[in-house]
Amino acid sequence: MNSKYNAPQSVLFKKNRKKLCEALLPGSIAIFHSNDEVPRNGDAHFSFRQQSDLYYLTGIDQEDTILVLFPDCPNAMQKEMIFVKETNTQMAIWDGAKLNPNEVLELSGIQQVFWYQEFWKTLHSAFLLAENIYINLNENDRFSDNVSYANLRFCKEIKEKYPAHNIKRSAPILANLRMRKEPEEIAQLKEAIRITKNGFDRLLNFVKPGVWEFEIEAELIHEFIRNRSRGFAFDPIIASGSSACVLHYTQNNKQCKDGDLLLLDFGAEYGNYNGDLTRCIPVNGRFTERQKNVYNAVLFVQREAKKMLKPGVSLPNYHEEVCKIMSEELIKLGLLTKKELKTHPKAFLKYYMHGTSHHLGLDVHDVMHRWENLDLNTVVTVEPGIYIPEEGLGIRIENDVVITQNGVVDLMDDYPIEVGEIEERMHSK
Repeated sequence: MNSKYNAPQSVLFKKNRKKLCEALLPGSIAIFHSNDEVPRNGDAHFSFRQQSDLYYLTGIDQEDTILVLFPDCPNAMQKEMIFVKETNTQMAIWDGAKLNPNEVLELSGIQQVFWYQEFWKTLHSAFLLAENIYINLNENDRFSDNVSYANLRFCKEIKEKYPAHNIKRSAPILANLRMRKEPEEIAQLKEAIRITKNGFDRLLNFVKPGVWEFEIEAELIHEFIRNRSRGFAFDPIIASGSSACVLHYTQNNKQCKDGDLLLLDFGAEYGNYNGDLTRCIPVNGRFTERQKNVYNAVLFVQREAKKMLKPGVSLPNYHEEVCKIMSEELIKLGLLTKKELKTHPKAFLKYYMHGTSHHLGLDVHDVMHRWENLDLNTVVTVEPGIYIPEEGLGIRIENDVVITQNGVVDLMDDYPIEVGEIEERMHSK
């Protein structure tokens, strides 16, 4: 059980399962499948990444895993079960042994451990005792299921095998739970954010005219891996000059030029939790006057946005208020006029076209109820930006914050963020 990262104690996963079970209807069984191993080409697979809900409930980080929760089951042996991959001799030689039952118990706190291939023969009797079957589908409203996945295939199979049962959705319940982070989760996020900062600190003394964007990316992955991160939380954006106006630029294949501003949007993943940072730094270590003015406008909007975040605020209403502040800054920068805004209230979209915040956790764009108010221990990003294609200038500043009773705690408050701080750090040796 030599994981690269330090996993939380099983008490977290026991707590998470208890919260979920309390939200199920009486007489319900809930099933959660791990992610598939995804083919890359030939006999190779992409690096495995666990299905976030399954990890949230078990702490188990390997393929071919199924969690079963049936809190009302009259058979005490079937109230909580997990099915995992059995190691055979060939697997042990080529890929190493998988978790054994004692290791599964230590990680998850689940006592009833079975082999993956035993699922149907073990569970048939339990399904007959249940009224409702909760299925765990990907209900992210930005997701398109062009590729099938284990939970979706299972849903189709279960409807065919047990057509008289009530099929229920676990995704809304999990979103509600995962939006509110436990202290152990915030600790994992802080470690991901610490590693992300190490990467940023490394870049401040590395970036200079003539370096290539992919060289910068290489510096980051080096720092992440040496700090026990799996690697990037998402494909990093290393965008110099006009590329910063492409919101999801990930080619990272240009040479950084003297006078360019460099937009860096990246994060480290640690123990399946993710950091998410955006900073803009001058390639030559000095902001031009125009770059400084736009940067400070974005920084002002970010600070005003953070003041608005507290329990009871809804992200759509909050974003609307942020856009009003942004519109005023765009007027000051000479990009819009009051007359334009009066005629076209959404004129700011030409220069600021994305949301201000998203939830953060086991997913970079973490699960959420988009219209539900923020609650205590919610973790979100704060990332306003201004993009001026005609000037080849794009600036975004992003920090990760925790919602508390008294506002936000900024988990990135020790990152260099002021123009002077960044310039000083880039010129120090």
